[in-house]
Formats: sequence, C-alpha cells, structure tokens
Amino acid sequence: MAGAASALFLLDIKGRVLVWRDYRGDVSAAQAERFFTKLIEKEGDPQSQDPVVYDNGVTYMFIQHSNVYLMTATRQNCNAASLLFFLHRVVDVFKHYFEELEEESLRDNFVVVYELLDEIMDFGYPQYTEAKILSEFIKTDAYRMEVTQRPPMAVTNAVSWRSEGINYKKNEVFLDVVESVNILVNSNGQIIRSDVVGALKMRTYLSGMPECKLGLNDRVLLEAQGRATKGKAIDLEDIKFHQCVRLARFENDRTISFIPPDGSFDLMTYRLSTQVKPLIWVEAQVEKHSRSRVEIMVKARSQFKERSTATNVEIMVPVPADASSPNVRTSMGSAAYAPENDALLWKIRSFPGGKEYMLRAEFTLPSITDEEATQERKAPIRVKFEIPYFTVSGIQVRYLKIIEKSGYQALPWVRYITMAGEYELRLI
Repeated sequence: MAGAASALFLLDIKGRVLVWRDYRGDVSAAQAERFFTKLIEKEGDPQSQDPVVYDNGVTYMFIQHSNVYLMTATRQNCNAASLLFFLHRVVDVFKHYFEELEEESLRDNFVVVYELLDEIMDFGYPQYTEAKILSEFIKTDAYRMEVTQRPPMAVTNAVSWRSEGINYKKNEVFLDVVESVNILVNSNGQIIRSDVVGALKMRTYLSGMPECKLGLNDRVLLEAQGRATKGKAIDLEDIKFHQCVRLARFENDRTISFIPPDGSFDLMTYRLSTQVKPLIWVEAQVEKHSRSRVEIMVKARSQFKERSTATNVEIMVPVPADASSPNVRTSMGSAAYAPENDALLWKIRSFPGGKEYMLRAEFTLPSITDEEATQERKAPIRVKFEIPYFTVSGIQVRYLKIIEKSGYQALPWVRYITMAGEYELRLI
C-alpha cells in the first residue's frame, strides 16, 4: 500500500464520534466534524455514493453499517480500495465479537473496541483482521482478560489466518465448486446478458499446518505443461483468491498452493463472460378473453444433457394484480397463486435434461383495461434451480493434494453444483 491511514473513526448516524484511534498524530478529532459537514454537502450531489471525500489536504474513506459510519482519515496518497476493504473486514471483526455492529454495541464494549483497534492496524497499516485469530488473545469477558495472554503464533508469523496446534481425529477437506448462471432474455427471445460467476468453497478439518495444492483444467497451465487440451480446458476471468493462496507461485506456474484457514472459506472466485445457452427455457403466452378472464400458457424446457437433472425448480410467472379464482393445470409439479407477489409459482422438484413441461392457468378479473394489462406484464419471469454434479463452464478439479509433516492421510471430497443467479426472461 502506497500510504497509511492517519486515524480510524467510528461515528454515529449524526456524525458524533463514538470511538476513534489516532495512529500517526497528523489529524485531530476535529477532522470527523469536517468529514460529516462535507458528507452532508454531498447529499444533493448525484455522485454522493462516492465513498471517498477530499477536503483541505485530508482524504476521508468511509462505509456505513447499520447506524454507524466507519471512516479513515489520511494525509497520504493511499490505496483507496485497500482501505475500504479493510473497513469491511473491521465490520466482520466487530460482528464476530458483538453479534451485530451498531451504536449500542460499541458503547457497551468500548474497552474491547480499543483493544481491537490497536491490533488490527499499526501506524496506519492494516495488520490482523481474522476474527478467529484475534479472539484467541482478545477476550470479551473482563475476568478472562486478567490473565496475560500470549499472542498466538498466527500473529507472529506469515500465516496470520491459521493457528498452530489444531488437531482432528479425522482429517477431511470438502470442496464445493458452485457456479451461478446469470441470464437476461428480452421479449424477442434474444439473450442480452449472459455470464457465469463461480466460487470454490472449502471446508477444512485438518490437523497441524497442512500444505494444499489444487489443480484445475486451466488452459494456460495445461498448455504450459505441453498437454493437449482438446476442448477440455477452460479460460477463467476475474480470478480472485483468498489471502492464503501464494500469488507469486500462481503467476509463475499457475499452481494454486496454500495453507488453508480452519473451517469454511472461499478459496477462489471467477467469472466466465462467454455466451451461455439458457439451461431452462421458459415461454409464456397470455390471452385476454373480453375484460373478465385471462388465460396463461407456460412452456418450460430443459436444455442440458439427459444425464443431468435440475432440482428444486421454481418458475415465477407474473399475473395481473387484481387476478383471482385461479384454475391451474400442470403436466409436472405443482403450481399455486402467490397474490403477495402478483405471480403464479410453479414448482418442479425434479426436472431431467431434454424434457418439456406445460402449465395452463385461467384467472378471472374484476375489472381491467388494455392499458392496465400491458402495465401489469412488465415484470419478468424469474427462474430458480439447482443442478448437482454439473458445471456450465466445464471446470474440473484435476487433483487436490494435502501434505503435512506428520504424514497423515486426508480425505478430499469434491462436489459440483450449478444454480440460477439473476435468471430472468421478459414477457414484453
């Protein structure tokens, strides 16, 4: 980071200082008042969502959580993204200690708050923001704080996210490859938005300090190793790793090497911007009969291979707000009128690939005009589903090795899941 924060302020919703910590001695408590004045001035500005404010040589970066503002002030040229990310991590730490971060919890625990502020930042540079590690030597109960606590090894070595001495009778690693499909289709059936957001979610129950190595069917890696790809390799974009991954190693030879935190964490996220064929295609026809009845016919078709099956499929079809007395028939699953959402909810527990199902519904309308009918159908059809043992991108975990100096054998479990993200099909 190019520069350091001068101070960290915690303010209430009216801009009054609840807690603040001066790290470099070049700003004063009066800066909080100047910040809040500038913030009020920005409220009428169309760019008021900007989380950075500059005034008279001081740069303020802030976020709001509940009824509390978290703000850093600096006179140096800082990496704004790094400090804003740090503030979000501070929120996570406080929520770990107080269940919820709000003005009352800060007032009730100001002693612990100051101890945390001393540990998470040093001379304006972010330090330890892993709540599990901090809780080993900063205790919320006063009587537990009377005993002098030795800082855990995680604070004094390079692995700040994992403590030493962890022991399990059964050593296991669970890796879930989860992909969310985002689709937006216009009324002409054209796909106007299509992307896949993926995450490698891990749960580790490993003893000691294990070294893990993960291999994917990454095109760059396979080509560097001189292996034939033949369409099985993938190109990942916007890769983001957990801090435990050795970035230099990845940039050098594309190897994902890391010492994992204990418990659950997201090892990696990625995105694919290639055109994705809608996995479940939905068409709807709406017919008005005079002014008293509307008939809706919905056709749902699965567009993936027969060996895969979508589960917990939900198709939400918008209907006029004043519709009543529904008469619904489906070829598969069950459908119910959800008046609170002005929609018809069609649920299909199991939807195999290459299948097509139908729904017909009739609604009576107390009173309606053509203009009102057109207005009502502006809401899109929304689809939810999960497809286990399937990925859109074709990502594969080629290997997951766990090496620990004691030589124990660990069991890795890998699971693939594809689900609907923002999956919408417009009617008009």
